Amino acid sequence: MTDQPIPVIIDCDTGVDDALALLLAVRHPGLDLRAVTCVAGNTGVDGVVRNTLTVLEAAGAGDVPVARGAARPLIEPARSAAVHGLDGMGDLDGLPAPARTAVDVDAVTLLRREILASPRPVTLIPTAPLTNIALLLRTHPEVTGNIERIVFMGGAVAVGNATAVAEFNVWHDPEAAAILLSAEVPVTMYGLDVFRRVVVPGADVRRLRASAEPGTRLAGELLAHRPSAPESDGDGLAGGLGDAGAVCAVVDPAGIATRLLHVEVSLAPGPTRGQTVVDRRPRPGESEIHGGAREPQLVDVALDVDVERYVKLYLETVERA
Repeated sequence: MTDQPIPVIIDCDTGVDDALALLLAVRHPGLDLRAVTCVAGNTGVDGVVRNTLTVLEAAGAGDVPVARGAARPLIEPARSAAVHGLDGMGDLDGLPAPARTAVDVDAVTLLRREILASPRPVTLIPTAPLTNIALLLRTHPEVTGNIERIVFMGGAVAVGNATAVAEFNVWHDPEAAAILLSAEVPVTMYGLDVFRRVVVPGADVRRLRASAEPGTRLAGELLAHRPSAPESDGDGLAGGLGDAGAVCAVVDPAGIATRLLHVEVSLAPGPTRGQTVVDRRPRPGESEIHGGAREPQLVDVALDVDVERYVKLYLETVERA
């Protein structure tokens, strides 16, 4: 970790696990959360803005600007993720309405402003469909000169969740994901292969839920909403960190094992649309030999994760009052 906090911007569709990511980003002393931008995904964009403001307030965030972004993908209609509940936040009761409000500029404008104003190159952490990021890169390509890296939660090497092969964020807006992968900045893909593995044990979830501190308690309630592993006592409370793992990967990149691999997004209609095609072959195959060579983007793809390391990092951070 550097001596100075890493300037980061989160682009999200808050979402249960986006909320977990925001709680970590606000409370970790090694991060300087400069802005949060919102996009349709887990729920409609207005609900995403509301949820984001609610989480930042519960986390005790400072004056972090929040902007409303794209209400739908570049081509496809918006398709929300039912697993996050009707409100996108697990239908949790009792969360107070936020006093803070969004800024009066759109997400792309805020992204450009904050990236170019940062004295150090910014790390972007998209945990959502990549519509805002694609619009930014196409409209204001000059921002890439002050982007250190893009660490996005999305894609899968093996098995998808939106379809058999496609992960939700990429499937929701495949064209936007393809634009991101053409960006001339380093990209890390924190995909489903590691996303599903980082699970907080039930005993820790229960401790968080019992906390009197609002942000810590919210983390526990969110984790309890997304059980990811069976518990020996059968209460089912072990919860996956999900998107928060991408923030862990920025704070502590040594916690994931990556390989620099060619990745492209399948844009054709049909069952593979939205698949991240990751080329793990040791050498070119017959397609390339017979003139079918392509040059997809080289991406640092997360293939393994130190689960205990990231769980410890998360718990120590969100319980920091």
